[in-house]
Amino acid sequence: MKGLVLSLFPGIGLLDRAFEDEGFCVVRGPDYLWGSCVKRFTPMRGRFDGVIGGPPCKRFSPLANVVRAVHGESSVAPDMIPEFERIVSEAAPNWFLMENVERAPLPTVQGYRVRDEIVNNRWVGGEQNRVRRFSFGTHDGRKLHIATEALEPFEFKVAVTTNSGGRRKVIAYDASGRVRGNQGSADHHRLEWRSLEAMAADQVVPADMLALLQEHGAFTSKALRTGIGNGVPLPMGRAVAKAVADAVAVSIAA
Repeated sequence: MKGLVLSLFPGIGLLDRAFEDEGFCVVRGPDYLWGSCVKRFTPMRGRFDGVIGGPPCKRFSPLANVVRAVHGESSVAPDMIPEFERIVSEAAPNWFLMENVERAPLPTVQGYRVRDEIVNNRWVGGEQNRVRRFSFGTHDGRKLHIATEALEPFEFKVAVTTNSGGRRKVIAYDASGRVRGNQGSADHHRLEWRSLEAMAADQVVPADMLALLQEHGAFTSKALRTGIGNGVPLPMGRAVAKAVADAVAVSIAA
């Protein structure tokens, strides 16, 4: 075993699965998806080697600015990164890893130095175009070395979202620069509705995992779509987990 890891905001556990595949023992913390609140959670100090997690990213997405302008600041999802920082501080692990969108701020925890890496799922062998920032905190500020491929595939799938993702509408212009016709009305320009199975396949969720969730889990279809859409694609998760394992191994060897 490569260490005991606390997972925060675990969702359905896609990032957890990647760390488990790498040989870590993962303990899942509270999540709204499971009917529990991280704000009421206090970890045991000194018990965990690492802490991983992806606080909700909606507040830092480009769409959040539109929501603010139309409905006001109170309509935007709350910032949960401070809760991640609090729990890391209280747990006092050897290292932590936070996943979020590019626009999200880096976590700040006293006693840790943070190095961040931007990763596209396509760079690590995945077909889905999905970009995330991984912030790695250690006491000595070591860097993650995430193995990427020399070339990303030319053909790719668009990012999965909680409401299935799909192709964006394309605006067509005439010679004078004016918008032409009813843009986005063609079938190949419509937002594409993906089945739950298609979303899972694009996130590389193992078929047996999805089958267990559907057969034995208590999640509604909407909750499953939320969990899968918000998760870390397995190729990306495995590449990051491997980089963390390598960094931790260096620490142990030293």
